[in-house]
Amino acid sequence: MTARFEFASAGRIIFGAGVFKELGSTAKNLGHRALIVTGRTARHADFVSAQLTSATLASSVFSVTGEPDIQTIEKGVAQAKAEGADLIIGVGGGSSIDTAKAIAAIAANDGSLFDYLEVVGRGQPLQKSALPCIAIPTTAGTGSEVTRNAVIASPEHRVKASIRHVSMLPRLALVDPQLTLDMPPLLTACTGMDALTQLLEAFVCSRSNPIADSFCREGLARVARSLKIAFQNGRDLPAREDMSLAALLSGLALANAGLGAVHGLAGPLGGMFDAPHGALCAALLPQVMTINLAAISNRAPNHPAARRFEEIARILTGNPRATAADAAAWTAETARELSIPTLSHYGVTTSHFEELTAKASAASSMKANPILLTATEITEILRRAL
Repeated sequence: MTARFEFASAGRIIFGAGVFKELGSTAKNLGHRALIVTGRTARHADFVSAQLTSATLASSVFSVTGEPDIQTIEKGVAQAKAEGADLIIGVGGGSSIDTAKAIAAIAANDGSLFDYLEVVGRGQPLQKSALPCIAIPTTAGTGSEVTRNAVIASPEHRVKASIRHVSMLPRLALVDPQLTLDMPPLLTACTGMDALTQLLEAFVCSRSNPIADSFCREGLARVARSLKIAFQNGRDLPAREDMSLAALLSGLALANAGLGAVHGLAGPLGGMFDAPHGALCAALLPQVMTINLAAISNRAPNHPAARRFEEIARILTGNPRATAADAAAWTAETARELSIPTLSHYGVTTSHFEELTAKASAASSMKANPILLTATEITEILRRAL
């Protein structure tokens, strides 16, 4: 029997090459004064601002220089309130979009970010719905444009934590693959491996469901045929379309199913080391798959995830006789072809294993891993990924 599940996503999703030009006509129905949250470059913000001006919407820009942290969110909230923003638009990678969603949530509620932040804060639910938010990804990896949470770093605690609420789902996700054409190869690799990880973990996790499964199967097939092409030739629009759609599908899947040990470890690693989230996922993924498969074989040989790993292998390799181990081998070889660094590149050493293992064991993502991993197994993952 199929277990009970729910499905929720962005209020509206518009996908396709050139749909960015529809921003003005859709934004005017959601607010009057927008705060545009963008990354280091102002280029995308300029495009957004021009679209809003044509629709007679006022706007200002808030720039994010790295992955969002508590101070960044507080500054953005202060600017949104001072300017009377009633619409938040995130344009850029996952950092910009997560920042936009967090600003939209906190600006609409009383109290501080710490009242609603998990792990290091009080973790209270939002009392009021978040401000309307539009998400416009310019990378293809996080799927943040259709998720209900924002990941925020706390440098003081050396961790990343989330604020989450169903009202944080963007009112509009505008996904235009043309905006990803200028992504450099390393960013293409890291974000693409992030999408792959999310699709794979959502498919084998303990909270998988039929709707999310269909997204995972479709997304995995698109990653398999197009990630390496997009890495080698960033101007290949069909490959970019595949990766943008794969990222979108990964967000839809993870938001309505779950993740696993890769993200359970990537969160603490990202809080302790200056490393791109996607690169961490790529370094961890083959090792987590190998350890998960060994744990299932030893302790739960009839576990349904074993058959799912075999299905993943067939999708990724195109070989109808592929085994679960072939899926892990494919991800490891792909990471090598994409020049993904190992964990040691970012300063991780064996001296960090105890702290990382303890933090990962308590991470929310770890709770959906297909099988409960022991501390020894988690440490072994880190050792193999070093």
